[in-house]
Amino acid sequence: MRRTILIFAVVLALAVFALEWLEYRFWARRIGVELFVPIVGTGCIVLGIWLGVRLTRQAPPQPFERNDRAMESLGLTRREYDVLRALVMGDGNKAMARRLGVSPNTVKTHIARLYDKLDVSSRVQAIEKARALRLIPSQGDPVAATVRSGENGEITPMGDDRSGPPRQPAPVDRTSD
Repeated sequence: MRRTILIFAVVLALAVFALEWLEYRFWARRIGVELFVPIVGTGCIVLGIWLGVRLTRQAPPQPFERNDRAMESLGLTRREYDVLRALVMGDGNKAMARRLGVSPNTVKTHIARLYDKLDVSSRVQAIEKARALRLIPSQGDPVAATVRSGENGEITPMGDDRSGPPRQPAPVDRTSD
């Protein structure tokens, strides 16, 4: 950054020197303001574009890599991780239960354990903390095609929400309603 600023300062100093050397007043009178102003303006535009590209250049972002150490230290299970990913997608408890093949009460239990392990009290806080711990990708992160998951270390696609063979949801007792 300092090097770029130093280069910019040297370029400006050279430009000032060149204008003085050419006696810009003489040239402004001789070639006319109509031509002199566009020449100086074009030079400033070119310098600004070069400087903007130079200062805003960033390294390409690295693909998301899940922080397995944080998962181990928090004691998150595979199913709790699946629930966390469903939370990120904005699913409600019933939708999560259908997706995971469990009852809504089981989902509530997983969410409560997830809140306890992450030391949070809401879904938004859980998502923010999971992103800060690099358990789930942030919105700007490029997502790798695969991530490690499961106790066996098998690799599953990021978009694959299945955690094994599909299970039938537990029957819900509707007589108590």
